[in-house]
Amino acid sequence: MELLEQIKMNAKRHNKKIVLPEGTEERTLKAADAVLAEDIARITLLGNPGEIMALADSFGLKNIGKAEIIDPVDHPKKKQYIDLMVELRKNKGLNVEEASKLIEDPLYLGVMMIKSGDADGEVAGARNTTGDVLRPAFQIVKTAPGISVVSGAFIMILKDKEFGADGIIVFADGAVHPDPTDRELAEIAVATARTTKTIVGIDPKVALLSFSTMGSAKHPLVDKVVSATKMAREMAPEFMFEGELQADAALIEAIGQKKAPGSKIAGRANVLVFPNL
Repeated sequence: MELLEQIKMNAKRHNKKIVLPEGTEERTLKAADAVLAEDIARITLLGNPGEIMALADSFGLKNIGKAEIIDPVDHPKKKQYIDLMVELRKNKGLNVEEASKLIEDPLYLGVMMIKSGDADGEVAGARNTTGDVLRPAFQIVKTAPGISVVSGAFIMILKDKEFGADGIIVFADGAVHPDPTDRELAEIAVATARTTKTIVGIDPKVALLSFSTMGSAKHPLVDKVVSATKMAREMAPEFMFEGELQADAALIEAIGQKKAPGSKIAGRANVLVFPNL
């Protein structure tokens, strides 16, 4: 079974509720329509209901009526979310007036729904920048226990099945941290291993990349990757981590065996963790 079909089937089985803050954005609406047509997930769109339905009609979408549509400016749980936001951010000095303004921002409303248990996840970024999407999530939902950084993972599906796990490789972090520390790099590696196991359904073989392979070069940037590899192994001994590895040694078995003899990952990696953006 192809990975995308596998992900769809898994999503249908769990039937999670996904909030889409950019409810008036064309690609978002069309994606929501497709998800609703296939019963992949329950959808909540944030935005003016009249505008959303008018746009859906203009795009020829037939399933948007199945979605829950919430107007960020006027909805029954607005005060409840304001009160919770003030409580969560009181140590940062947030007051009711400020929270009342923030809650009308769909990006903040979306994460407040998740925090309150009214949604299971969020998809955004078609219209907003990565920073604007991540900031509310970092402030309200926060990171998983033991992880202090937010990172992005990209699932690459290659035509050439020779690489990764039958042509599937996960890249990280390609979105957030320009130059992570060794600790942050370790956390990115662990978080990505978990993502790979959960979403892709394969046993992650994580290569932490560098311009050096197993001590072939000496440099502080190499030391950072070596240190990160050691930390990752200590944080998540259930997963396999190897570093430092050059990309060719990580992906091509003949080169991996030559440059890193005895490694269980060199030449067989299906997760690549980059040392910087």
